[in-house]
Amino acid sequence: MERLAQYKESVRTTWATGDYDAMMRVEGLYEVGQRLVDGLGVRSGEDVLDVACGTGNATIPAARTGARVTGLDLTPAMLAKARERGEGLGIDWVEGDAEELPFPDDSFDVVLSSFGCMFAPRHEVVAGEMVRVLRPGGRLGVCAWTPEGTIGEFFRVVGGYLPPAPEYVDPPLAWGSEDTVRSLLDGIELSFRRETGMIRHPSIVEAVDCYATQFGPVVLAREALGSRWPALRDDLVELFERNNTSSGSGLVLPAEYLVIRGQRRASSA
Repeated sequence: MERLAQYKESVRTTWATGDYDAMMRVEGLYEVGQRLVDGLGVRSGEDVLDVACGTGNATIPAARTGARVTGLDLTPAMLAKARERGEGLGIDWVEGDAEELPFPDDSFDVVLSSFGCMFAPRHEVVAGEMVRVLRPGGRLGVCAWTPEGTIGEFFRVVGGYLPPAPEYVDPPLAWGSEDTVRSLLDGIELSFRRETGMIRHPSIVEAVDCYATQFGPVVLAREALGSRWPALRDDLVELFERNNTSSGSGLVLPAEYLVIRGQRRASSA
């Protein structure tokens, strides 16, 4: 457990590095949270939890419906930016661990996570916690990058330059697999849909520079690699060039993700 606690502290450091909010705004990915909220039909008066909420991707759209919304994240720096973005919406921002949700059983009508719970180290634990706090008949919605998509490839390219994760850490991209999710979310009637976000940057060079200065995992990889960073940079340029759908000088990168929607069965423990 001490090793796990140390790992989670490193996760806090990773996601506090760079400027995740700036990257999300440049890339236009905040709209994913809005689509998740719309697809689940979140409405006024419901109790909603956004797990590993980051800078409020799904939290803020949920609050705008008039729902009573809680956003939980492990990283104080993420929550600080989320509070700034969601000022005036009455959101309850909680620093906490997705694997130990500080809420009683059956607390929420809706539980969300947009590119968040996939990064918790123990998938079975976080899935169990999300189901536990969801009321019978409540709705669950998760967005996760697929292993087959461009972002899945992006994480594999970056990961190829870094030490392997500890054996007790499940791979984040497993949340993008329907079979894995079915095995994790016992007691939830599930449906799946694959959607594609279009990540946009003025140019490929600017895209790589954005990740290298604003996306915590790549910022830290660049610092750790030293003289090996140019090799990773070249690999990212090649990845973006190969997947670019722009007809001009910009970068338009199709980014596939899995949308998981479900409802907790009344008989679920």
